[in-house]
Formats: sequence, C-alpha cells, structure tokens
Amino acid sequence: MSKVRKIIDEAKESKNPELDLVDKGISSFDEIPSLLTMLNLTRITLTHNRISVVTPALANLTNLEILNLFNNQVEELPTSLSSMPKLRILNLGMNKLSALPRGFGAFPVLEVLDLTYNNLNESSLPGNFFMIETLRALYLGDNDFERIPPEIGHLKNLQILVLRDNDLVELPKEIGELARLRELHIQGNRLSVLPPELGNLDLTSNKSVIRMENNPWVAPIADQLQVGLSHVIDYLRSETYKFVYGRHISANAPAPARLTERTKKSSKPKP
Repeated sequence: MSKVRKIIDEAKESKNPELDLVDKGISSFDEIPSLLTMLNLTRITLTHNRISVVTPALANLTNLEILNLFNNQVEELPTSLSSMPKLRILNLGMNKLSALPRGFGAFPVLEVLDLTYNNLNESSLPGNFFMIETLRALYLGDNDFERIPPEIGHLKNLQILVLRDNDLVELPKEIGELARLRELHIQGNRLSVLPPELGNLDLTSNKSVIRMENNPWVAPIADQLQVGLSHVIDYLRSETYKFVYGRHISANAPAPARLTERTKKSSKPKP
C-alpha cells in the first residue's frame, strides 16, 4: 500500500485532478482514505483491483466527472452515487452486481453507463433507472436480461445501446422511439422476432451499426439477414412483416430455449 500512498501524495502535491490506481491490489476504500479528501479530482481510475464495497463518501468528490471501477468485485453500490453533480462517465463493467440501488436513475449529467458483465436482469433495475435523460451510451451486455422494460423509450438522447449476450426473448416496441440511436447490439440472445417499430430508426447509414447475429430468428428475418442488414430494416418497415409479427405474437409460442447454459459470471475468477 506504500506505493498507493505515494501515488496519492504525489497527486495531492501536484494538484493533479486525475488519479490512476490500476491493478494495485486495493480491496477497500478504507485502504485509501486520503483519496476521499481530494475534492479537486475529476477522474479516478480504479480498474483491475479487488474492491467489493463502494463507499458512500465517494459522492463527496463533487468535481468527479469520470469514475472507472472496471474489473473489481463490487456487489453493491451506495445510493449517494447518483447524486454526484458532475459525473459523466461511470464504468462498472466486470463486477458482481446483481442489483442497483434505489434512485439510481437520479444522475443529473451522466452520459455513459457501462454495466457490462455483471449479474443484472430486469428485476435488478430501480423504478427510475430509465430517467437518466442525459444518457448517450448504455452498455448492458453479458448480463441476464430476458426482457427490457418499455421505459427504455424515455432515454431520448441515447445513441449507443448494447444488449449483446443476454437471454433476451423480446425487445419492447419503445426502442423505436429512440430517434438518436445509431448503434444497436443485440447479438447472442434468444430473439426470434423484432418489433416493427425498430424500422423507425436510422440504423442503415454509413455511421450506424447494428449487430444481430446468433439469434434464433424466424425464417423471414433469417433470410433477409443472409442478404444484408439493410434488407432486414427495410423488411421490418413492410406491411408483410407487420402481418408476420402480429401472427407470431398472437400464436404466443414459447420462447426459444437457451442454446447453452452460460457460465455464471459471478463464479468466474477475476484475471
């Protein structure tokens, strides 16, 4: 820990607003108490450590804009986190989160939220999760979602939505309301149809990305996908597809089975 203390002391002395504590074996904020007095900090990088609890006192760092806790062992978050007035980027990828705290959607200026590779599902999200209107990028890949709540349509500024490698069996039609969406990643799920409203989005321009492979699509979508992604989007806009989709929904067919039981992420060793 003497190395860590030295890094913090040097940052304090030089009034450096950015602090890098990558792969330093830190398991608790109790080991770095002086960090919580550095009110000038705008960026903290604590990736590749062993932190399991995030202290509520972190919210006292009111100038913090970027907090990176990728690849730790975080199991729960304090409610105070969402009160941070300047936090724009929050990376909590590759942790052990199975729930988010009440009021998590209260972030005033958050633009990028990365929750990739946790143990989250639709019941993990607090009621106001989709009220983060400033959000431009939401990463929920490698979790355990079967459904995405319709409230996702509230994220009017969303440009990037990553839902790959979950257990999704359907998408809400409200995704079609995300007019600014330019990247959609839904590969590696259990989707067989898409809501026709997805055709409202501009996902076929040169600057757009849509990934949808490795899903058990119904034959008409699978056929269009063979020809190209733009053909899928055009097909979703057709009257023919609206009929196919309506028939599929009214048939109330059981959801496709999981292709393979994915390894529980929480039991995987951390690199």
